[in-house]
Amino acid sequence: MTTAPATLPMLLEELEVRAVERLSPSFVRVHLGSSALAEFGVDGPLYDQRIKLVFPGTEGFEGIRAAREQAAVDEGWMAQWYGRPEEERGYMRTYTVREVLGEGEDTRLVVDFVLHTDGAHGPGGDWAETAQTGDRVVVLAPRRGFPFGGIEFAPGEATSLLLVGDETALPAIARILEDLPDDARGAAFVEVPVADDEQQLRRPAGVSLTWVAREGRPRGADLSTAVLDHLGAHADAEQVLAVAEEEIDPDLWETPVYSSSGEEVDAPVVTVGHEYDGLYAWIAGESKVVTGMRRALVKDLGIDRHQVAFMGYWRVGVSMR
Repeated sequence: MTTAPATLPMLLEELEVRAVERLSPSFVRVHLGSSALAEFGVDGPLYDQRIKLVFPGTEGFEGIRAAREQAAVDEGWMAQWYGRPEEERGYMRTYTVREVLGEGEDTRLVVDFVLHTDGAHGPGGDWAETAQTGDRVVVLAPRRGFPFGGIEFAPGEATSLLLVGDETALPAIARILEDLPDDARGAAFVEVPVADDEQQLRRPAGVSLTWVAREGRPRGADLSTAVLDHLGAHADAEQVLAVAEEEIDPDLWETPVYSSSGEEVDAPVVTVGHEYDGLYAWIAGESKVVTGMRRALVKDLGIDRHQVAFMGYWRVGVSMR
C-alpha cells in the first residue's frame, strides 16, 4: 500500500505488528508500526480516542486496498467499501489508542485487545490471540491537522469525575487516567473477568481506582453495586440491571451533545445545591449494563444528562456493524 496523499483527512494505512505481549488471561497488547504513523496526531490529550482497525477477510486486504485508492478521489468510498462481501472487505472494529510510543517514522500505536475467555468470538480477538510480529492490519485513524472525532471524554468545568467500565472500556479508562491533570479528583471503577486481569495504572493521587473481578458472577452486578454505593445511592443491583430487552439499544451512545435514540439535546438544567453538582460521569461497556446505569443515574438520582456520557461499546450476542 503506497503512502496516502497528504490531502486525505485521515490515515488509512496498513500497519505491521512490531511486538505482542500477553498482559493477562483476558488481554493482549499489540504494538503497531508504519512510517505513515509520522502523520498521526490529535489536538490535545488522547483520552478515549477511538480508531478503526480492519482485519483481513478470506481475500486478505484486497477490498480495503481498493477502497483506500478510491478514498483519495471519492468521499463516498466507505459506503462502496461496505457494499462489498465481508470476506472481501475484511472486518472493521473499533478500538482505543492505549498509548503512542516513539516519534516520526518510528511512531507506534499500542492497542490492548480483549480475549473472550467465555467462548464468544470476534474477528479482533481472534486475530489478536494469534498475532505475531510481521502480521498486518489496516488502521483508520486521525491525521495531524485534520478533524477526526472519536473522543467523548469532555468533563468541561467538572470538579469531580466518575469513570465506569467493563474490560472493553479498560484501555480507554487507563488512557483517560494517564491524561488527567495532576489535581483531578474523582473515582474510577473497572470490571474485569478475573482478578488476574487487574493492571497497574498511572493516575492522579486524587482519583481512586476500584477493581471489580467478575469471576463468573453476573455481568455488571458487582460493578453497579460498587458505583451506586460510591454515589451514596445503595440501590439494588438486580433492579438496576432489570432492563427489558426492548429497552436495550445495542448502539447506545448518549453524550452531553448527542443522543443515539434521537432524544432532544437541549440546554442543561441549571441546579443549585444538588448533591451531584460538579460531577461528570463517563460510563462505557456492555449495552444492557450501561442502559441500567444510565437509568439509575439520570432517572433515579436526578443527575442532569449533560453531566454524563453513556456508551454501549458492545452488546452480548450482537456483532458490531
